Amino acid sequence: MHISSSYLNNHARRHASTANFFSRQVAAALVAVILLCVAILVAYNGTKKEIKILVDGKQVEVQTFAGDVGTLLRENGITLDDQDRVVPARETRLEEGMTVTIHRAVPVTLQVGEEKSRITTAAATVGDILREKGVALGDRDIVEPTIDTPVQPGMLIRVDRVTTRIVEEEVPIPNKIIRESDKTLHRGIIRVVQQGSQGLERRIWQVVLKNGKETEKRLLASNVIKQPVDRVVRVGVLQTVSRGGYELRFSRAYDMVATAYTYTGNNTRTGVPPRVGTVAVDPSVIPLGSRLYIEGYGYGRAMDVGSKIKGNRIDVFMETHSQALRWGRRTVKVYLLE
Repeated sequence: MHISSSYLNNHARRHASTANFFSRQVAAALVAVILLCVAILVAYNGTKKEIKILVDGKQVEVQTFAGDVGTLLRENGITLDDQDRVVPARETRLEEGMTVTIHRAVPVTLQVGEEKSRITTAAATVGDILREKGVALGDRDIVEPTIDTPVQPGMLIRVDRVTTRIVEEEVPIPNKIIRESDKTLHRGIIRVVQQGSQGLERRIWQVVLKNGKETEKRLLASNVIKQPVDRVVRVGVLQTVSRGGYELRFSRAYDMVATAYTYTGNNTRTGVPPRVGTVAVDPSVIPLGSRLYIEGYGYGRAMDVGSKIKGNRIDVFMETHSQALRWGRRTVKVYLLE
């Protein structure tokens, strides 16, 4: 059989065309596979994120496909107690480079004013605790430690309530006592010339209170409402007196109320029987044993006391009941002899 050269050439060209077609198909399939792999790799890399986790004071870096914080925690075996806190919240979507912080709840003591309580908190700072517990601070309140202090287990947080108030008061102004010597008055005798009176001053104070207790008081203003009036008295200096032709020298004189008593069968406080010249006195005014001269009675000695003889009072002894009745009750001058 004779095959022409033109036939062979056509057949060869058809065979080459078919080979080229299959080569292009293989190449296209290969490119498609490569593109698919690249797409899968890009999607993989786009889904995987690098996240920092700060827990129990340590920071770790993890790679995750988790979509939110809660899934990340479960994925890494991190459990939270009821009072623990995570920032950002569990439902927050994860983003590349995000930091997730776990705040473990710790016990602290919170004292607001005089009220103290033990609490467990996952707050990061003292200020966070106060906000968490609804503790509003006044302008003058003092917080120790400061509100930006990190929370530590067992720490004491103290809030002192500081307030101020304005107080008005009226206070007396003491008056002076002017003493003038008087040679016409017996020593111990005082005569009031001018009674005198205290003055009055109004004062305005600013009072600082810490937890309800006064810690500071500052005078803002004061003015005198009433001026004080001096008390003027005349003081006797005369120490001698002439009685019955004799000059008596005394240490002081008293104006006293005098009554009389007679023998009752009892001895005096000093242990001796009473007799004329025996006088009952108040020992806080006239010491027992003192020598006296009583106007209208004469010489006497303080030897007895009486339940009703208090202050500037004396009781003189009479021999009879009728004499005591005649004496009665009178005001006399009593001289304490030297």
